Amino acid sequence: MIEHFVQCPYCWESISILIDTSIPEQDYVEDCEVCCNPIEFYVRSADSRVLIVEVRELGQ
Repeated sequence: MIEHFVQCPYCWESISILIDTSIPEQDYVEDCEVCCNPIEFYVRSADSRVLIVEVRELGQ
């Protein structure tokens, strides 16, 4: 697991997420720990490294 910081697309606060790099493609929804709005995550990893992390408002 790798800790990665992203910016919430609603409140713009920096939040911490844990990424399991053994899963190469991950798409999931998780609530912001600050404002509780749902965030859509798009994560890609390879060779135990995080390649892409995109966050967006749910449904955008």
